[in-house]
Amino acid sequence: SAGIAGGFAPRAAVGATVLAGAIVAADLGAETPEGFADVTELGFGTARHTPPPAVVALAARALAARAVQAVTGPVLTVSTVTGSAERAAVLAARHPGAAAEAMEGFGVAEAAARFGVPAFELRTVSNPVGPRDRAAWRIGEALAALERAFAALPVRELIEEAGRG
Repeated sequence: SAGIAGGFAPRAAVGATVLAGAIVAADLGAETPEGFADVTELGFGTARHTPPPAVVALAARALAARAVQAVTGPVLTVSTVTGSAERAAVLAARHPGAAAEAMEGFGVAEAAARFGVPAFELRTVSNPVGPRDRAAWRIGEALAALERAFAALPVRELIEEAGRG
């Protein structure tokens, strides 16, 4: 799964490339008197998929070799894009080390898991997670960065490595 995302500053600033070390359903669950309970805690499945670490490491090395620096960390899948500092802080506290926020990765990972196929997620950051400021979005730059990142990935090697895992 690949695309653009919001980045959790300072971990993944605008323009950064993010490799998912975990693909997390960040807001799928229920609010309880004790706080948020994700679907795993509720007994309805999983809220987290972990891409094969060897695949993530291979991708990071390949990107670095082509002068594309990547941040590795959880990529949060949300059903509503964050638009406030308060919501960004809640997500960052609930998911330490979160690097990016997007909307599609967990669905892709769930589908892959059902077919026994490993999932992998790559995002480039177009905007910071937090207060909604359309003037600060850099979608064109993020898409160009995504194109550069994809060009640097050894797709066949990544697939072979995933098959070994």
